Amino acid sequence: MDLIEKLTILADAAKYDAACTSSGVNRPGRRGGIGNCTAAGICHSFSADGRCISLLKVLMANSCIYDCKYCVNRRSNDCRRAAFTPRELAELTIQFYRRNYIEGLFLSSAVVKNPDYTCERMIETLVLLREEYRFGGYIHAKAIPGADPLLLHRLGTLCDRMSVNIELPSQRSLSLLCPEKRKEDILRPMGLIRDGIQENASDLVRYRHALPFAPAGQSTQMIIGATPDTDLQILRLTQAMYRKYRLKRVFFSAYMPVQADSLLPALDTKPPLLREHRLYQADWLLRFYGFQAEELLDEGHQNFHPLLDPKCSWAVQHMDQFPIEVNSAPYEMLLRVPGIGVKSAQRILAARRAGPLQFEGLRRIGVVLKRAQFFLLCGGKLMEGVTVSPNALLRSLVSQQDLERAQLPQDAPEQLSLFDRPPRKEDVFQCLTGQL
Repeated sequence: MDLIEKLTILADAAKYDAACTSSGVNRPGRRGGIGNCTAAGICHSFSADGRCISLLKVLMANSCIYDCKYCVNRRSNDCRRAAFTPRELAELTIQFYRRNYIEGLFLSSAVVKNPDYTCERMIETLVLLREEYRFGGYIHAKAIPGADPLLLHRLGTLCDRMSVNIELPSQRSLSLLCPEKRKEDILRPMGLIRDGIQENASDLVRYRHALPFAPAGQSTQMIIGATPDTDLQILRLTQAMYRKYRLKRVFFSAYMPVQADSLLPALDTKPPLLREHRLYQADWLLRFYGFQAEELLDEGHQNFHPLLDPKCSWAVQHMDQFPIEVNSAPYEMLLRVPGIGVKSAQRILAARRAGPLQFEGLRRIGVVLKRAQFFLLCGGKLMEGVTVSPNALLRSLVSQQDLERAQLPQDAPEQLSLFDRPPRKEDVFQCLTGQL
């Protein structure tokens, strides 16, 4: 099998991993070497579905010892198998970089023979890149659960970011679809990476001359829609991982059916892309807007509604806290107003020091008044002509296109789907406010 055939097989096998983003770290090129890494990002090219493709994103091998039901590379799947040697992959990366096809490498692998053997092959590849070819570009490496801690530490000194895919949101789901894996085996490397990053950054005496350890941090990925886990369960787990393991990002990947199985969605099931999008929106609220998972969802509402983004949904459910006076409201409360983002909230704080703000000033600052007008007061008054009513809120917070495309939830939560007739706006609003 020639190199192009291997690349075709192993690049295709890696396409289901969503954790492919900009570097998040600055590092100038080394003297006599090639390539550099900037925090501004390497994401200068995107695929049709919006994912970054500026990295060479491949697997070392796709022959796996595990038989996870949702995975295209599972042991029992009848597919073409291939594996790069460390030298082949290192040379391929350098040749692509020299031709300006890529800015870095995203390296993962199926587990071949055992975790230690797989990790050793990945390390050998990165040693060739860093030490022989003196490659200074961005490298994202997947840590292999179950590998020896010393191997994981060595891998961390050769790459910019590490990640361990948690795969599924609960131990029950993992046991059902991946009986050979345990959640503890996945979480243990995440703890080792967290400790390595913290020690390398804080113990300047002991690690003064040591190589940086995963300077761009760590991330993880969860598959969404392969199991009946709710958005509330997923969001609680996401929040816990940010707090415990200090992750840079949690990625959500809508499940794409790859085989027929009674434990998995049918092959003709569409990927829950809208649900993935809502979870990314909620993730943003957790990281930058001061929300808690329990505020966005609760036991009575365990899934996000397809018609409203999580922030608007929270605001509609808490109209007793609005409207707020824009000239005196604290920063934390401004962030909770639909139509106000982090930058516009900071601009409001700066602008109101010079004098009282009016709605026209808010528009120039960057506030989306179509949404924010129902939740703000300027000088104790609502925006002229604004009436806070269910229909007015609905028209501003939900687009007509969404109304025509979405179906109201029936007996069980479901994602965006086509339907025969548009719902009445009054019915939609009652559903959004929990009246149905």
